[in-house]
Amino acid sequence: MFYETVLSLHSYWAYLVLLILILSTGNAVFKLVSDKEYGAKDFRISLFTLIVSHIQLLIGLLLYFLSPRFEVWSALGGGVMGDAVARLYLVEHPLVNIIAVVLITIGYSKHKRKLTSGAKFKNLAIFYAIALILLLSRIPWDTWWN
Repeated sequence: MFYETVLSLHSYWAYLVLLILILSTGNAVFKLVSDKEYGAKDFRISLFTLIVSHIQLLIGLLLYFLSPRFEVWSALGGGVMGDAVARLYLVEHPLVNIIAVVLITIGYSKHKRKLTSGAKFKNLAIFYAIALILLLSRIPWDTWWN
């Protein structure tokens, strides 16, 4: 019961993460290209992106260790890498998404130290866009829509 609740939370929270990351990346790219000034709204959007992605990471880590798939490590050992589904859920999805959250964190931290709006938006655009691409690459699309 607890596992199913965490799984549902992780799945639905992923929509929020994806939505806010697309919004934040788009905002940074648009304002960088149109040479807009960085304001409080931009700060809140980037901060909200950081927060929801970290919450998703915590939910994902909890789910990872609760998952029945985790027992596959014991059964298959190194054979996990030979099983595409096990590799996706036990290695690729967690690792790539952790890297994406790290990139969001780095982008957020670096943008705060910049003094000009253009530099702030450039950092956010680069790091958040790479994180978005990574997240999109490791979503288990075949199960996500069901």
